[in-house]
Amino acid sequence: MSRLKSLILAACLTLASAAQAAPADDLIRPIQDRWAEIKYQQPEKQQADLYHELAGQARKLAEAQPNLAPALIWEAIVVSSEAGARGGLGALSMAKEAKRLLEESLKLDEKALNGSAYTSLATLYAKVPRWPIGFGDKAKAEELFRKSLAINPSGIDPNFFYGEYLIDEDRVAEGRRYLEKALSAAPRPGRETADQGRRREIQALLSKTAKDAR
Repeated sequence: MSRLKSLILAACLTLASAAQAAPADDLIRPIQDRWAEIKYQQPEKQQADLYHELAGQARKLAEAQPNLAPALIWEAIVVSSEAGARGGLGALSMAKEAKRLLEESLKLDEKALNGSAYTSLATLYAKVPRWPIGFGDKAKAEELFRKSLAINPSGIDPNFFYGEYLIDEDRVAEGRRYLEKALSAAPRPGRETADQGRRREIQALLSKTAKDAR
């Protein structure tokens, strides 16, 4: 019996070690995939509740992997997505929580997920109301967008979000250049749903701003 217990314990330890050693991509892939399904394939009126459910899953992963920056980043992305879907003043506390998570991830690894923490944090600073209501800060957003692009200059997300920010700041021609760069970004293996949805957003914003660019 003692030998059997030893074998079971050894097997459990092996499985635990394998889970801890699993690549970050494998650990966060279910969160990434579900987020893309919610954002690009589910009705808008259902998205807030679906994001809330996914945030719980992302939180469990981040708690199980406290030193894994991508887990914190994806928890922040889901929380901020729920904030955007819900809107109103109630969303501000979620935006603050997303900001905290992103700042924690940067302490662990600022280059995780090709600098995605900088992209997401910049977007929060760009979209959240300014003090005294929120923490919004356009200058800080610009600084963080620049950092994200320094890490991932050809990425679809940093170029899209910076382009969107520039257009919102009435720098339309400049913003469109970044959107066009985002549109030409290389496909991300395993992120087909997200890439397709993002490209539709880029094309829609390019069409919307075509007159302003003349």
